[in-house]
Amino acid sequence: MNIQEKDREYIASTYARFPLTLVSGKGAKVYDENGKEYIDLGSGIAVNVFGYCDDEWVKAVTEQLNKLQHTSNLFYSQPCAELAELLCKKTGMKKVFFSNSGAEANECAIKVARKYACEKKGKDTNVIITLKNSFHGRTITTLSATGQDSFHQDFLPLTEGFVYAEANNCEDLLSLVKENKVAAIMFETVQGEGGVLPLEKEFVDTIFKVAKEEDIITIVDEVQTGNGRCGALYNYMNYGITPDIVTTAKGIGGGLPLGATMLGEKVKDTLKAGDHGSTFGGNPVASAGALSIISRLDDTLLSEVKKKSQYIFKALEGAEGVKSVSGAGLMIGIECEKDALDVISYCRENGVIVIKAKNKVRLLPPINIEWEDLEKAMSVLIKGMR
Repeated sequence: MNIQEKDREYIASTYARFPLTLVSGKGAKVYDENGKEYIDLGSGIAVNVFGYCDDEWVKAVTEQLNKLQHTSNLFYSQPCAELAELLCKKTGMKKVFFSNSGAEANECAIKVARKYACEKKGKDTNVIITLKNSFHGRTITTLSATGQDSFHQDFLPLTEGFVYAEANNCEDLLSLVKENKVAAIMFETVQGEGGVLPLEKEFVDTIFKVAKEEDIITIVDEVQTGNGRCGALYNYMNYGITPDIVTTAKGIGGGLPLGATMLGEKVKDTLKAGDHGSTFGGNPVASAGALSIISRLDDTLLSEVKKKSQYIFKALEGAEGVKSVSGAGLMIGIECEKDALDVISYCRENGVIVIKAKNKVRLLPPINIEWEDLEKAMSVLIKGMR
């Protein structure tokens, strides 16, 4: 059997994979088993922020592998502590809990918010408001936080205590705050799996206003929008807000599993010994790789992200076959006149990898993609949408 046949035979059928076996890559380029080259505008769904096999990331990971690949959280380790320090200094958050994924980061945030509310207001203050069309993970609790019925079916009963507001509907949000004993409001600044839809600033400001008035914890899910993806270290910074909790994963590890729940002043000491844990959270190798990533997300690079974003939006504006374009930074959704899967297939056949979000073509290129590669890939994509 070849690789694809073995996959179908032995791996659980949870993924609708594209008919493509990838074997190696460098930068924004990746190669299949036949040696065909592709420019990857998906970057492992916003994970490979510096592309494939980035030299500095590989060096950091390899050096740590040769020192210590794992130690339980019964002990201290240098990469974990230094990564937490760097994140706190760059964000203004006060403490960090490390896990392995975005779902786990969000689980931690939910636990922190509910414990804070329980201690301050009582056990019956436990409702968490999320948004319709949101996505926060695939565990039972983060599925419950996800405001899309299509993800809920077949997995009932879900975790109780979640209600869903209409995105960008201030009146709906405020009515839910009034009707429920709310512990937290949790949201993505750009709904990624929901179709790459940014929140309006007025709506985000309303969240923070009512949260301050009612002592409600604010949780911003930066799993996909964070780590330079949207032209700031974390996209909440583009809104001029300061959340109580920030969650992230994907790009922070640069290709290794890592999640982070960053805790602000209000909740920094909510978790006590034994309240939460993760065997692999803060793993030295993953943390060393993340240190390499986060330390290089400087103003010069973030400015380049914004320039590349402007180029893509301008190239798509009025292009034949394009109905609408949405997103922020290098997280872009394109509604096409053609079926998105047809566009994706055309691009793949012509050496470009793009992915999907609902009915849209989704672009999540490495944030340091070379201009030449970006322009070549966009040329193919624009032809594929005609």
